[in-house]
Amino acid sequence: MGDAEAGVAAVVDPQRDAGQYLAFAREHGLRITHVCLTHLHADFLAGHLELRDRTGATICLGAAADAEYPFQRLHDGDSIELGRTRLTALETPGHTPESISLLVFDTNRSERAPAAVLTGDTMFVGDVGRPDLSGVAGWSATSLAGALYDSLHAKLLILPDDTTVYPAHGAGSLCGKSIGKETFSTIGEQRRVNYALQPMTREAFVDLVTVDQPDAPAYFAYDAVLNAKERPTLDTSLAAGLQPLAVGAVLDRLRAGDQILDTREPGEFAAAHLKGSINVGLDGQFATWAGSVLRSSEPIVIVAERGRERESALRLGRIGFDRVVGWLTDGMRILEGRPDLLSSTTRLSPGVAAERLASADPPAVIDVRSPREHQTKRIAGAINVPLNHLGERASALPANRELLVHCAGGYRSSIAASILERLGFPNVTELAGGIAAWQAAGLSTEPR
Repeated sequence: MGDAEAGVAAVVDPQRDAGQYLAFAREHGLRITHVCLTHLHADFLAGHLELRDRTGATICLGAAADAEYPFQRLHDGDSIELGRTRLTALETPGHTPESISLLVFDTNRSERAPAAVLTGDTMFVGDVGRPDLSGVAGWSATSLAGALYDSLHAKLLILPDDTTVYPAHGAGSLCGKSIGKETFSTIGEQRRVNYALQPMTREAFVDLVTVDQPDAPAYFAYDAVLNAKERPTLDTSLAAGLQPLAVGAVLDRLRAGDQILDTREPGEFAAAHLKGSINVGLDGQFATWAGSVLRSSEPIVIVAERGRERESALRLGRIGFDRVVGWLTDGMRILEGRPDLLSSTTRLSPGVAAERLASADPPAVIDVRSPREHQTKRIAGAINVPLNHLGERASALPANRELLVHCAGGYRSSIAASILERLGFPNVTELAGGIAAWQAAGLSTEPR
């Protein structure tokens, strides 16, 4: 947000690889003077320190925030002047205690009516922010839900109906439970269609937004804390971690207990992979699942499709997983001729899987989807162990039977199979294409 004539701008809620903002500023002759966070994000590591160090910008947070680095506190009504553009803070706690929204004024058009509001995670298109992510800081979901109701009704819904709403996230984010795919809306439209903004009591609202929230990935609490800390920038972390490693060095790392992350797509991983590696493909929900199944405190070695090593490390860096120590030189090609180091995962077509299940010695079907997905439709007899709980519950699975793992389409099941293999389960197979392929083949599911 800024003023091209005045040549100044602010960046709000930037991602950590901040090059795009710097390039845009250069292209338009802008100097970035401020970088604002609407809250201390849990689902990604923001780029406020990166932009501060590259531009000298002032970091701005809500007045209730606590952070290690110097920052400007924004109270209700505090403004950042950017030529004829003005950002004015509204304290809107609820998603987190320190959450703010930012009114955007184009003073060429109006000094009093905002052109837009940047709502952070307080209001989304079709949803509102979940209030249950600040438990580690001692806040209850119920108390934050009440604060969220007050913020929405006393601060945002009183804005003119034509005020454009720009939230921090779109569809797919786990910071809400049913966020729409659109990237912007208006206050009036959200008043009409957003289920959480319909007329209801404060108590009814609290009940509504504190139930049926999806499990938060384990890294959320880690990132929320890290966003408040002074820490190395992404460029520093990448420079330290993007080192080619020979096979021997990777094997030494594996024996020492380091995490070997294979970021290739599931089919390639199933065909051949380094024993003991974990598959989280770059072309799926990489951040969510890498952050759920890896440990942020332990070293990571990357095995990637050639040319995607840096992308793998960068996307780990976006969620603060900076313990990358290197990548396997030449990827899987360097392991050709070393079958002793390789493993593969059998992927069964739905028809073959159905035949196995009808045999005298059927496999145990392990459904790694969420409980809600499992309840909606499932293969008869399947055991539901959500992927984000697989590591802690794996000891309860039968070690003396074939385990047939499936998810919705094959992405999560590949992660799950790699985890089970790493844990020593001797006979793990996958349902190719997941339950979607099972149904497409005309095979039955429960409930009907």
